[in-house]
Amino acid sequence: MTVSYDWHHTQPLHFAEYPLAELLGRDVASAPAGEAYDYRTRDGAAFVDVLEFGRRQQGASITLYPLGMGRGPTLALRASRETLPVVRLAVSGQAPLSAYALTDARAVDGAAGLYVADRSAGWGLGSHAFVLGGYGRITSSPGEGRRYFAEGGGGLTSGPIGVDLAVKFAWNRLSSPVEHRFLTVPITLRGTLTF
Repeated sequence: MTVSYDWHHTQPLHFAEYPLAELLGRDVASAPAGEAYDYRTRDGAAFVDVLEFGRRQQGASITLYPLGMGRGPTLALRASRETLPVVRLAVSGQAPLSAYALTDARAVDGAAGLYVADRSAGWGLGSHAFVLGGYGRITSSPGEGRRYFAEGGGGLTSGPIGVDLAVKFAWNRLSSPVEHRFLTVPITLRGTLTF
């Protein structure tokens, strides 16, 4: 079993399409350089200013190895809880909403995958790589949601202490203020303790 504390640095992906186009109900494009707003609808009817996109989040996880973990491949089951990026938008012009705020979203994820490890006896240096896929539930004050994700990475261990570097591609769906989706790509640095 491994417990970890995670530090995430999240990159938005296709932000104009997800969530902006779905929130506004129209195609959205990036604003030309020098404009006072960040995005606009292609018909020029609405303008979006991204007030905040929080790139830093934190989380924690527990990983179980039902078949044990030593050398070679093994099954891994992971449960994790993490915060999602803070997103605040101001919208002007002809739009179905004037603001959007996602400030307290959290995800509880469950994943299964494959670990390939080369653990060393005692305090010797060992390494591992992994790939996982899973499903999560999102809770936030605007509404509930769900997400699907894939994660891959690797790490080093010395005795029970280790560090991982991972990338997770998450497809998030929320139901409020309208049904919309957004993609997040957190790059994760994870401190681990294995029993």
